[in-house]
Amino acid sequence: MKKKKNSMVGTGIFLAVMAVAMVAYFFYLSNKEKARREAKVDITPVQEAIMRNLDTNYPPTPREVIKYYSEITKCLYNEEYTDEELEQLVDQMNRLYDWELLQKNNNGDYMISLKSDIVDFNTKKMMISTYTISSSTDVYEYQVDGFSFARLHCIYTLRQNNYRQDLDQVFLLRMDEDGHWKIYGWASADDVTEE
Repeated sequence: MKKKKNSMVGTGIFLAVMAVAMVAYFFYLSNKEKARREAKVDITPVQEAIMRNLDTNYPPTPREVIKYYSEITKCLYNEEYTDEELEQLVDQMNRLYDWELLQKNNNGDYMISLKSDIVDFNTKKMMISTYTISSSTDVYEYQVDGFSFARLHCIYTLRQNNYRQDLDQVFLLRMDEDGHWKIYGWASADDVTEE
């Protein structure tokens, strides 16, 4: 009888220890999930655009370059940001530009012009609601003087109250010596003759 009593006590202690361990593990998991939710910080579209590391994550296709460029453009015209974030957005945008385009743009003049455009855009209470990039089958790639070029369309939809306007832009990209597509220039589709 004594053995049975000792084994019942041992079983009871074992069950109590297991119950305490399960409760402790439950609290550990609950606190871990709570800590993970609290640690998760909401990232604004501006911060997301700035955080992209173009050294390791450069857009691989002409479409992806214009997609990232358009995301930055939406941030510039639609979002709120600090002066430092504005400079960082412009730096990211400049990294998408071909070296010849960068040479044509004096950065000081470019910033003044950009800020003026943004103020004008916001004064008119306009916003870029969406953009649509040519499908990959509609990207026209060709060679000129040993350089690879790509041409594609991006249609930006602007909204001002209930008014909607579509702007069709034609982008020309040139591949650099590292194999990255860089924006060589753009123009309104109305001003471009298709070959």
